[in-house]
Amino acid sequence: MQTDLSNSRKVLDALITKTSLKQQVYGNTYSVFQDFKQLVKEFVEENKEEVVKLNPNIALDYTDKGDFEIELKFGGDVLFFLMHTNIFEFSRDHEIMKTSYIKDDPKRSYCGMITIFNFLADSFKYHRTNDIGYLIGRVFINNESHYFLEGKREIGLLYNNFPTSIISKSAVRQIIESAMMYTINFDLLTPPYENMKEVSVSEMQYTIDNMPIKTGKRLGFRFYADTDQNI
Repeated sequence: MQTDLSNSRKVLDALITKTSLKQQVYGNTYSVFQDFKQLVKEFVEENKEEVVKLNPNIALDYTDKGDFEIELKFGGDVLFFLMHTNIFEFSRDHEIMKTSYIKDDPKRSYCGMITIFNFLADSFKYHRTNDIGYLIGRVFINNESHYFLEGKREIGLLYNNFPTSIISKSAVRQIIESAMMYTINFDLLTPPYENMKEVSVSEMQYTIDNMPIKTGKRLGFRFYADTDQNI
């Protein structure tokens, strides 16, 4: 009987400890995501009038799509900022796990995650459901509000010092602007001719929206494809 009670106590202690940690991480991540919402909105409000003056045909719009999703449309692109509702831990072979910061307190390796995806605005405008979006960045926030930014080019080079980087509104603003700059410089390439040279009669009878020809900025691009960048 004593053994059963002892085991139950261990289970309860583990449950309370782990759940409390994850709740704290979730709270930190949710708070940061509110900063993303505020600062994306502020960026649009600060710059929309100037953009319209320079070129009224250029889009710059923000849409709050709920508790865990933000849409930022600019030019021919759309960025989606998504907060995942679950908490993650880095894999054992991740560089983060080798730092003294994590070794000193393994609880610091548990993080919330905010992802940044890039799509073409026309993919949604014309309902091209076969078009491709790209993950261009992931922000991880832990129980101490330290963060690690994993991403492409301008994004990935911003902040990757998890032991010392503490998230702030200025950091969030820089992440947003860097994601936009990367997207602007991430151009649409012509799909390989071999991928488009044959179209069946039945495919031709559908609208272009339903044709199985994918449009994306890099055909075959994967998140880890740029080997010269920090990810």
